[in-house]
Amino acid sequence: MAKEKIKLEKGKTKSTLKNVLKYVKPHMVFVLFSFIFAALSVVLTLYVPILTGRAIDYIVGPGKVEFEPLAKLLFTIGVCIGITAIAQWITNACNNRITYNVVRDIRNDAFKKLEILPLKYIDAHSHGELVSRMIADVDQLADGLLMGFTQLFTGVLTIVGTLIFMISVHPQLTIVVVVITPVSLFVASFIAKRTYSMFKLQSQTRGEQTALIDEMVGNQKIVKAFSQEENVQERFDEINNRLAKCSLRATFFSSLVNPCTRFVNSLVYAGVGVFGAFLAVKGLLSVGQLSSFLSYANQYTKPFNEISGVVTELQNALACASRTFELINEEPQPEEEKDILVTDGSVDIKNVEFSYVPERPLIRGLNLSVKPGQRVAIVGPTGCGKTTVINLLMRFYDTDAGTISVAGKDIKKVTRGSLRTSYGMVLQETWLRDGTIRDNIAFGKPEATNDEVIEAAKKAHAHSFIKRLPQGYDTVIGEDGGSLSQGQKQLLCIARVMLCLPPMLILDEATSSIDTRTEMRIQKAFATMMEGRTSFIVAHRLSTIMEADVILVMKDGNIIEQGNHETLLKQGGFYAKLYNSQF
Repeated sequence: MAKEKIKLEKGKTKSTLKNVLKYVKPHMVFVLFSFIFAALSVVLTLYVPILTGRAIDYIVGPGKVEFEPLAKLLFTIGVCIGITAIAQWITNACNNRITYNVVRDIRNDAFKKLEILPLKYIDAHSHGELVSRMIADVDQLADGLLMGFTQLFTGVLTIVGTLIFMISVHPQLTIVVVVITPVSLFVASFIAKRTYSMFKLQSQTRGEQTALIDEMVGNQKIVKAFSQEENVQERFDEINNRLAKCSLRATFFSSLVNPCTRFVNSLVYAGVGVFGAFLAVKGLLSVGQLSSFLSYANQYTKPFNEISGVVTELQNALACASRTFELINEEPQPEEEKDILVTDGSVDIKNVEFSYVPERPLIRGLNLSVKPGQRVAIVGPTGCGKTTVINLLMRFYDTDAGTISVAGKDIKKVTRGSLRTSYGMVLQETWLRDGTIRDNIAFGKPEATNDEVIEAAKKAHAHSFIKRLPQGYDTVIGEDGGSLSQGQKQLLCIARVMLCLPPMLILDEATSSIDTRTEMRIQKAFATMMEGRTSFIVAHRLSTIMEADVILVMKDGNIIEQGNHETLLKQGGFYAKLYNSQF
């Protein structure tokens, strides 16, 4: 089992790395420039010790300093250092460009995927976790990529370049360095392999924490109303403690890399110093050359420390990136047909079956035929499938079996956009965007004139309260409606539909948060709006659907009774019991 798990983790890492490289590929020009200028800065950095060694050899002793060649060498060293600084600046600029362009592209793709994912995926994952994948995890990837491009290129080039320069100075002494140094690579590799799973757990726990915070911030009133502060605090503390433990373990093991490699590198430096001193005493190596070689030994081992740090950071970055790529690689909702729906308002539902979870059937064998202009009310106990029928009509979910046709066309064979444009929808749960009152009313018809927006607000009986707001229709509200009451928010959503006036309407508890007097006025407005339009009305208050042409009584996902108000009352069935319980 352990071996299979390690193989699975390796496979995931390779897959994630391939995905990252796919996003890097469009920016290969900057990668090339980064490589060229990194190579230039490394070559010049490694050339300086040779010049320094020569300068030392020109200082033989008291009164034996060759000033003219020494001055030329110092000038050359200054020029090399200046060019190195410019090359490093250009390298860093290219690396930043690559990293943040890649991060931008990943976030764009993640957000695009979020918009085409089926609703069942969104419903199955906490919103906070999805936010964490797109924000925190991508930030971690950015940190890892930046370190990778900045230090990995330079580190590898420094190792290769240093070897070449060391061989040119003294081949035998180079062997001492080459033999001891690979030990640090084995140490770094051994530790890095064991840190990936810990960083993955850290990323998952962080997502869990973000989800809880997002949930609590959005529902703070409910938490306070039910005095759940202590319970929520306990849940947060438990997750926070788990995050602290897994973060501590990941950081502890990854922190072992640097000191371990530094220990090996110190052995290399000491070996070069001792062996080089013997050579210098025997006259096989000048003092300047020994100085250059010690500098090279230090520069040769330094990249191993940096690369080991990069490997650790990349482990964390890839662990976070894998979660984001899981989102990007999710199966989108099925491809839609290109056909545009032109509806006459007729709807036919034939042998429809649907369940949110396969092992728990909800709707079985649903059949319904609605003629253009009919008002269809759907009633029944909570959980019987009323809102599910609405979700299927709008294609928020696709049926498991059977067909739903509008104007004689299977809705799976027309574009979702044209289908949803044919419906005007007012839900019990209101949604308002961050913007002005006018923007929110004109959400479905951005090109609407100011007069059209005001007329729609008047029809929805929202005009009077809007005029009382500080800036009227230009009042800016937050995404949750700010200080507006639930009833006022619902009136704005009704005004939004009044403005568009589509051929079909869906009203799912559309007046649940409105006072009785205003509701009576809106019902009259709805009645006018419904004339000639097919309407689906979901309601618990039966007084609001007594005028419907057809009332569907649902129970356990099936239509058990069907007819108008008077017919159903005469039958004395389930609807009659519901009606009598309310009146």
